[in-house]
Amino acid sequence: MADIVKVGMADLKVCKAPDGLTTLGLGSCVGVAVRDPSTKVGGLAHVMLPDSTTISQNGNKMKFADTGIQLLVEEMIKLGANKSRLVAKIAGGAQMFAMQNKSDLVQVGKRNVDACKKKLAELKIPILAEDTGNNYGRTVIYYPETGDFVIKAVGKNERTI
Repeated sequence: MADIVKVGMADLKVCKAPDGLTTLGLGSCVGVAVRDPSTKVGGLAHVMLPDSTTISQNGNKMKFADTGIQLLVEEMIKLGANKSRLVAKIAGGAQMFAMQNKSDLVQVGKRNVDACKKKLAELKIPILAEDTGNNYGRTVIYYPETGDFVIKAVGKNERTI
């Protein structure tokens, strides 16, 4: 029987098939799901903020797109993944509250998505699919065996990307 490993906020986990990974409450946060299709090693990061360099005295590398995704890849390699085969899917990055001020500073969801895409591109990890933006939260389940990324949102049909 496969386990579904829970990933907390500002957290990441890795596993091997047939196990899966889930995280709840992706509002402006982004769920970054990465897998090696050959070894069926997968990982999921719950990214809260785009850039670790803007906050001093923060020891949680998993919280940020730039350091969290790097750490996710390193943990996957330890479990047997090959960096050259990694592929990704992302979800989240919503604008949860109506804002009068449309400046980039308050658009944390969009900034998180952009930072995740930038880091994945730097690592040469292609994004195969995404479900980002809009104004609603998401819960996701990722299955490294198949690459299915199941997205659930209140009042929306369940999607698999």
